Amino acid sequence: MHIQVNTDHNIEVHEALAAHLRSTVEVALNRFSDHITRVEMHLSDESADKSGQNDKHCLLEARIKGRQPIAVTYEAVSLGQAVEGAAGKLVRSIESALGRAERPAASVDWTEPTEPE
Repeated sequence: MHIQVNTDHNIEVHEALAAHLRSTVEVALNRFSDHITRVEMHLSDESADKSGQNDKHCLLEARIKGRQPIAVTYEAVSLGQAVEGAAGKLVRSIESALGRAERPAASVDWTEPTEPE
């Protein structure tokens, strides 16, 4: 599973931080590694130089083999919290998508009721 980190012009991520953020996502999505080909992480700072509540934004997009991509977003005070929150949402979204696909279609075995004897 390849994890790509992208940032806007307001965020400077050094390699150690990028590796830590990749690791956070990789650990969260590890059990789906057979289904995921790539994850794109887009980080942005909504208020740039000003500090503000929940101004760090993380968008995670997972490319699932044979399926449409799944994307989630999360906003938090720090990049770490934004990535952790988005990773949790992505796990739930993938569980839901794969669970629906692997569940058999509901079949109704209905027969005409008979008169009691």
